Amino acid sequence: MRRSEIRGHLLDTALRLFNEHGYHAAGIDLIIAEAGVAKTTLYRHFETKEDLILAALERRDEEDRLATRAFVEQRARDPAERLLATFDFLETTVRDKQFRGCIFISAAGEHKDDAAPVFRAAFMHKRLMLAYFEELAHAARFAEPKRIANEINLLQEGALAVAQITRTAEPVLQAKRMAQQLLAAEERSSMAPSAKKEEAGQRTQAS
Repeated sequence: MRRSEIRGHLLDTALRLFNEHGYHAAGIDLIIAEAGVAKTTLYRHFETKEDLILAALERRDEEDRLATRAFVEQRARDPAERLLATFDFLETTVRDKQFRGCIFISAAGEHKDDAAPVFRAAFMHKRLMLAYFEELAHAARFAEPKRIANEINLLQEGALAVAQITRTAEPVLQAKRMAQQLLAAEERSSMAPSAKKEEAGQRTQAS
């Protein structure tokens, strides 16, 4: 394999083992054994285990965010519908047989010092995902996009945590239903007064 291919292979192996065993439990010896490379080869690409973890998290962060955006843009055109489509992508994540929980939350949990590079990398991924939700909420012209983004984010993080325990996608489906109610209420509250009167008039005539 070429140098870039070896590096990618090491990152793929490390990510799988970190997901299966955790960051501390998946030691260098296990990683090189599973990757089928010499220890010197690993250290030629990553000087320390922390460097390997950071590179693995950076790779997964980029892959996950690009995959989320591509999925959502293919699934829906309306920004509000795209917010809901992020739950559909999350559902594919938790249905994956390799799902063991969020690797970024796990990384932060095992590297608790909030000044630690690994903790910061995990934190940055979550901030970038939150920024994406806010981008969609802005595009949907919600009155308080930051609040909407935070609430969508909390629903997703909670669903991830419960799905890790239950090993089912039902928490994500339930979180999506809650998000639908949230966005519907937000749309109603942001209607212009004239539109509200017109809607009320239509209901009166229908009754």
